[in-house]
Amino acid sequence: MPDEFIEYVMELFGPFGTATARRMFGGHGVFLDGLMFAIVSDDTLYLKADEMNRIEFEQAGCEMFGYARKGKRATLGFFRAPEDAMESSELMLPWARSAYAAALRANARKQVAGQQAARKIAPSKPAPTKSAARPAKAAARRPAKKIPRRAAHK
Repeated sequence: MPDEFIEYVMELFGPFGTATARRMFGGHGVFLDGLMFAIVSDDTLYLKADEMNRIEFEQAGCEMFGYARKGKRATLGFFRAPEDAMESSELMLPWARSAYAAALRANARKQVAGQQAARKIAPSKPAPTKSAARPAKAAARRPAKKIPRRAAHK
């Protein structure tokens, strides 16, 4: 049976795009074009934030998503959606855009980090030395050896 709050959140995001919700970590991740930009936990919507949009959430008085992990409080880069934004799709739209932009930036950073890691792992070919290049040039100047043909069998 679908969760009514998840259905409501999907309606709120309707004008923004076709978002999907997937069960994760005892709640739901909300995705658009394969990027998670929101979390639903205990009937509360949290939106992705980073250094570029965090101030917007802090100024709106939104609390950061957190959970207990090994006896300590762990936090993620998600903030509770503002109460007024939960009232309509129109009010949610700028917050959804901001959260999705943060997800795009995070994805771009991951891709760059992955490319840098791949460069460190991939073996690089050393440049040929002059002494290594000379035999190849000399071999190119020598005429090819003639290989005798085998006699045809009758």
